[in-house]
Amino acid sequence: MSLLASAAASAPIQWTQLGLQPGIDLGFFTLRFYSLAYLGGILFAYWHLSKMIKAPGAPMAQRHVDDLFFYCTLGIILGGRLGYATFYDPSLWTSVKLFQLWTGGMSFHGGLMGVLLAIAYVCWRGQLNFLRVSDYIAVNVPVGMMLGRLANFINGELWGRPADVPWAMVFPGAGPLARHPSQLYEAALEGAILIVILMVMFWQSRARYRPGLLVGVFTTGIALGRFIVEFYREPDSQLAEFARETGLSMGQWLTVPLILLGVVITVRALMKPPLASGTGTPAAA
Repeated sequence: MSLLASAAASAPIQWTQLGLQPGIDLGFFTLRFYSLAYLGGILFAYWHLSKMIKAPGAPMAQRHVDDLFFYCTLGIILGGRLGYATFYDPSLWTSVKLFQLWTGGMSFHGGLMGVLLAIAYVCWRGQLNFLRVSDYIAVNVPVGMMLGRLANFINGELWGRPADVPWAMVFPGAGPLARHPSQLYEAALEGAILIVILMVMFWQSRARYRPGLLVGVFTTGIALGRFIVEFYREPDSQLAEFARETGLSMGQWLTVPLILLGVVITVRALMKPPLASGTGTPAAA
């Protein structure tokens, strides 16, 4: 924090001087914070979702939470990796590196599709309402997003564009220019802010009785946050020319439909009458 406070009157912050390490050195193995971020986000989601279903109006039982924990974990890993190969680095499809999760990256959009497929399967098998289950899942996702972006910052990767702001940082491997710490911007917009909004909506309001409202707010919020951050984030090297030619990055083009979808889902949820407390039928007007 002292480095941040004195940045305006001194040279740019050097990321290497922050004393960050990519993981915990166990001697025979380094436990990377990026892996811990995924694990922490998934475990939090399981614990909190188990708590959420104890509140009135839950659309599922604990056995369904257990199934979602397993299949959504697969969806995050497989969807995230295959999505990255498809949207950001197609060369991975012809390389063994496709299976090396520590090489390259993970796609938010691919992970989202993987999770949606996992939810759809569990709902189909358990005869659950897909939209209501998605509402409960959506509340928990921003925690994992925040932890993942903080891990990106700790790793000194996915840095931002060159910047002339007091908190700009020089990242290793990014040249001598000071850059936006865009990982922290994402941690705030896609994580911390949405965590507060969705938690308050679920625990302090009757939002869970309006099917689609929570997932609509989540989709709009996280997509809008990603769209904004892309203005400050350095595009993947293999897609820099694409961003220059189209005016928007690949992440932004993939995010525009999500923003529109989120707005539509939110408006529809607000237009329909809420469910009666603890039932699956509309409340009386």
